[in-house]
Amino acid sequence: MNHSIHSADRSTHLKIVVVALVAGIAVAALGISARTSSDYSQTAQVVKAGKAITVTSSNASMVR
Repeated sequence: MNHSIHSADRSTHLKIVVVALVAGIAVAALGISARTSSDYSQTAQVVKAGKAITVTSSNASMVR
């Protein structure tokens, strides 16, 4: 049994590449299927500006 990737033979390297490729495809397929199965409707909502207000963090009175 080889405990180092450097001393592994050609078939071991091929197995590692195949397993990584299959895992990558599985993750991509899972991500695509999770995204397309949900019903995300992208609609624009109009936000109208209201009355202007002043927001402060102190309780001091404002002098004009």
